[in-house]
Amino acid sequence: MSRAKEARVDLDTTRDRLEALGFGYAGQMLEQMLHQAVKEEQAPHLFLDRILKAEQDQREERRVTTSLRLSGLPQDMTLGNFEFAFQPGIEKGRIETLATCAWVRAHETVLFQGPPGIGKTHLAVALGVKAVENGFSVAYYRLDDLLHAMRQNAEVPPRRLKGKKYFKASLLIVDEMGFQALTRQEATLFFRLVSYRYQKGSIIITTNKSVKDWAEVIAGDEVMTAAILDRLLHRCHVFNIKGRSYRLKELEGSLKQ
Repeated sequence: MSRAKEARVDLDTTRDRLEALGFGYAGQMLEQMLHQAVKEEQAPHLFLDRILKAEQDQREERRVTTSLRLSGLPQDMTLGNFEFAFQPGIEKGRIETLATCAWVRAHETVLFQGPPGIGKTHLAVALGVKAVENGFSVAYYRLDDLLHAMRQNAEVPPRRLKGKKYFKASLLIVDEMGFQALTRQEATLFFRLVSYRYQKGSIIITTNKSVKDWAEVIAGDEVMTAAILDRLLHRCHVFNIKGRSYRLKELEGSLKQ
C-alpha cells in the first residue's frame, strides 16, 4: 500500500472518529486544515486548537441562526444599521451599554416610548438580536399577536403556562403598545403576564403613549395600570425618544428624485 493511500485511510479513520463524537464540521474541514497546518509548519497543539475552534464557531453560528428563527424577530434590524446620527436624541452610549445584555441577566425592563417612525422597533429588535448572540432566549410579539396568544390560554393557570414562549423566554419583546385600547380581559391577561415575569425575565416594550396615559390603554383601569407600571418601571431603562420619522425621511427622499 502506498504512503498516500495509507495517509488517506488514516485520515478517513480520524474523520469517522470526529463525526462519531459529534464533531461533524471538524470532520469536514479536517483534510483542508491539515494541509494548511503542514504548509505553515504548525505545532500539533495549534492545529488541534484551530480545528476545535472551527467546530465551536460552526455550532455557535447554527445556534444563533436557529434561535433568531424561533424568536420571531424581524430581519435586518441591528445596531450596526441603526442611524443614530438621524436621531441625536437617542443616547448611543446607553444603547451600547444595554447591548452587553447585563440587564437581561438582571431581569430588568426597557421601555422605548415616542411617536411612530422614530426607530423604537428597530432598537428593540436590535437588542433582541444582541440577547440571542449572548446566549439568551428571545420571544418577539406585536401586541395584537401577543394578546391573541394569551386569549387562547385565558383559562389556563400560570403554572401550566411555563412552556409558552411569552412566559419562558429570557427576553420578551412587546412591540406597538398603545395604538388600541385593551379590553378588560386583555388587560387582566397582560397584568398576569407582567406579574409572572416580574424579576424572573426581562421585557422590552415599545409604545407611542407616555406612561401617564397608559390608563386609557389598559381598559381605562387606573388601579390595574398602576399595578402593571409598578412592576415594569422597577429597575427599568426608559427612553423618551423625540425626533423625525424615518418613514417620512424616506418619503421625502423619494419625492425629491
